[in-house]
Amino acid sequence: MTTSSDLIAEIHCWKVRLPFAHGAPAPMFAGRRRTTIDSCWIEVRLANGLSGWGEAYAADLDAVVAIIQNRVAPLFIGRTPRDETLGGAAARTLHNLGRSGPVLHALSGMDIALWDLRARLEGVGLHVLLGGKRRDGIRSYASLLQYYDDADAIRRNVERALREGWHEIKLHERSLKAGRAAREVMPAGAPLMMDTNCAWTAQQSIEATRQMLECKPLWIEEPIWPPEDADALMALRHATGAMVAAGENASSLHELCRFARDGVADWIQPSAIKAGGVTALMEVARECKASNRTRFSPQTAFFGPGFLATLHVLATLEADVSIERLFCELKHDPFANLLRRERDVFVLPTGAGLGFEPDRDALARASADTDFNQETT
Repeated sequence: MTTSSDLIAEIHCWKVRLPFAHGAPAPMFAGRRRTTIDSCWIEVRLANGLSGWGEAYAADLDAVVAIIQNRVAPLFIGRTPRDETLGGAAARTLHNLGRSGPVLHALSGMDIALWDLRARLEGVGLHVLLGGKRRDGIRSYASLLQYYDDADAIRRNVERALREGWHEIKLHERSLKAGRAAREVMPAGAPLMMDTNCAWTAQQSIEATRQMLECKPLWIEEPIWPPEDADALMALRHATGAMVAAGENASSLHELCRFARDGVADWIQPSAIKAGGVTALMEVARECKASNRTRFSPQTAFFGPGFLATLHVLATLEADVSIERLFCELKHDPFANLLRRERDVFVLPTGAGLGFEPDRDALARASADTDFNQETT
């Protein structure tokens, strides 16, 4: 039964910037050197003092925070987190502000926080509300940041990931040269994925993908711009025989589900902090299972509540799915004393909700510090 103490009283945004090093000079993003991994952590606090935590993708932290504070929060204050229709109603109300981008990212973070609160109110781990866990450990793959075809840097960092216990590697590169460099130091048959970040037009993608097949990638990720060009993705698969992954940059849950139903890609990759939170992940996972044509492999290149939420989702699935882990060194690790990794397996947290209570002092430091040595190897 809902009481006044169970209603949402406050929504606070934490601008989290995590300085990182990835064994090479800082990569570029939108014309600038990228020195931090940014996301907005959303704290949704009830009148009784209980907080739930979410995470929103934040290419521009100020923009996302402004949307949450000015447009999203008023739709949730005074409501009960037990109401699973809140997110859909908010999306419909705000649709004229944009059905994708920062608005959807903000609502994604809210969805995660509400699921965290629902589980905390019941005193159980999130996975219980999602149907119950099938496993305590979730396999992971090392997702390397971009080295811009620097073969030495690729070999050095792939070797480091292997030493640290990972067996599966993903590169954010666009060439056969990069794939060859990784294969030179990887065990025979080890899974290698290539994420091109929407590098090519439909016409360019066929020849570029054919070249890349020499390094035997498990999948080519987001090979086409624009990423929603379903016809081009299917044509690429037919022309090359390549396995394709897509969906991180889908503009809506509707689009993701259509990709799954129509078999547009071999792997569908919704992001909890971009696509609609826990609710979206569970819906896409169901569509993938029902279609029997696609596999579910969520994107998780982030380090906050969204990562934990994805762990809980993957723990409930019949299929054993590896979670993506961005391969870099953080100056401030939000879960240093919580999240346990045994070689390439993450152990599911056991507390209520997402299973963590954040260190607010550490969060404050992560909100202020933007400097780290990018040459760490």
